[in-house]
This record gives sequence, C-alpha cells and structure tokens, in this order.
Amino acid sequence: MSSSVPSVDPRAKEVQVSEDELSVVLADGRRIGVPLAWFPRLLNASAEQRRNFEILGDGQGIHWPDLDEDLSVAGLLRGSPSVAQ
Repeated sequence: MSSSVPSVDPRAKEVQVSEDELSVVLADGRRIGVPLAWFPRLLNASAEQRRNFEILGDGQGIHWPDLDEDLSVAGLLRGSPSVAQ
C-alpha cells in the first residue's frame, strides 16, 4: 500500500515573539513554537527589536532588520537552531 503526502510549501501567516518563545502560525493552520534560546540574537534583543520584524516573500521567512536575523519557515519546521552567537 502506498500513501502520498501532498507537497506543501509552508508559509508564515502570523508571528509573535515573547520574552522566551517564537510562535509562528502557518497558512495551513499549524503553529510552530520554539524557544528563543535557539536564537541568541532574538534572545538578547529588546522587546522593541523583537517586535520589529517583516514576513519575507509570501511567508517563506521572517526578517528582523534591527538584528540582522533571518529565519526560514522550513528551518523552523526542521527544528534548526541558529548558528549565530
């Protein structure tokens, strides 16, 4: 028996950043929550800097211009922490 999983290109629809977590709602309804400890630039940023983000492209990534931090939705789904210190 064979089953096929539809190819889905995940897109960010909403982003929230608290003092300790990054939460992303995807266009397909899934929610990703990851600890800010994975992303030192976000963890060490001010609340104002964390709130200043842009959703890139059609939701493929998130960019924080004040912090020079870029995260891809695909990387978040893989569970890939940042390598930047």
